[in-house]
Amino acid sequence: MKIQLHVVISGRVQGVWFRASTKEKADELGLTGWVKNTNDGKVEAMFEGEETKLDKMIDWCWKGPPLAKVSRVEIKQKRHGNQFTDFVVQR
Repeated sequence: MKIQLHVVISGRVQGVWFRASTKEKADELGLTGWVKNTNDGKVEAMFEGEETKLDKMIDWCWKGPPLAKVSRVEIKQKRHGNQFTDFVVQR
């Protein structure tokens, strides 16, 4: 069963290839959704997929790419569904 997670990642997460690395990891796990920078220096993402794969994605979000320093990951479960067909980096 697919679920959606809305995630906001705080810390040193912009300017460190977080969005591109998130896409690589999401593609590796077969997740769909999107990722983008926010105006307040955070990274926001919507992930859709199987719960076990989403758990792996959230674990990765706590680490991020090598230059990132994650201080907080906020997670909200959203509705079920097949809203996305791939994973994209939004501008």
